[in-house]
Amino acid sequence: MKESNNLFSKKEISKLGLRSVFLQSCFNYERMQGAGWSYTMMPYLKKIHKDDKEALSVAMKDNMEFINTNPTVSPFLMGFLLSLEEKKEDRKLINSLKVALFGPLAGIGDALLWFTVLPIVAGICASFAQQGSVLGPIIFFIVYLGIFLSRMLLSGFGYNLGTKAIDKIKESSRAVTKGATTLGVTVIGALIATYVNIDVLSKIKINAEHSISLQGDFFDKILPNILPLGYTFLMYYFLRKKQVSPTVLIVVTFVLAILGSALGVL
Repeated sequence: MKESNNLFSKKEISKLGLRSVFLQSCFNYERMQGAGWSYTMMPYLKKIHKDDKEALSVAMKDNMEFINTNPTVSPFLMGFLLSLEEKKEDRKLINSLKVALFGPLAGIGDALLWFTVLPIVAGICASFAQQGSVLGPIIFFIVYLGIFLSRMLLSGFGYNLGTKAIDKIKESSRAVTKGATTLGVTVIGALIATYVNIDVLSKIKINAEHSISLQGDFFDKILPNILPLGYTFLMYYFLRKKQVSPTVLIVVTFVLAILGSALGVL
């Protein structure tokens, strides 16, 4: 049965959690999990915008944008954003919340699952297996299956949370949008510092015994990570111009990295 005034039933929202296994589909360095995210949300967006193809097109385009989060925790964010899509909330608000939340959720999911629960369970189960006990693989499989099935619970929790929070979001939509946008920009800035790495190896000799490192003594003194920041803005400039495709920019980046490494500059 459907919840009061909700477009999707509990069963449909649980299926959203199962569909999240496609999140890593078509993973690429332009949009990361964007294609898999869009594919997961597609049938739900079609149901929401079944009478408005233009609105569906805009929603699908927004859902194709860059995202990189923890796959297991992602259904929570999917359910939450789906509740906002269902109520036809402002697209700027939806996009801002998506950008603002996927980074922190990735950190929580990775720290909890990949760096804590699974390594501990794997270590214990490996010990059992080395002793010849069949309990090792069985316990690990049960734990992993439980983590996998938790996706359905997380999608429902996110959807219900979003449904209940919509009225509060509406009351302070301008403040929420501004806050989400600010947090989103912060997350993107952190991603630039994390994923974009440019180190200049060249040094300027002063005399036979001393030399100046361009990276450590010059660029880092001006502003740490100034080169990744500048290169990111350069790529953003070309993308905004829409005269150069993302694929060309990726190829150019690879070529520059290889040449720079071969010449000993990077």
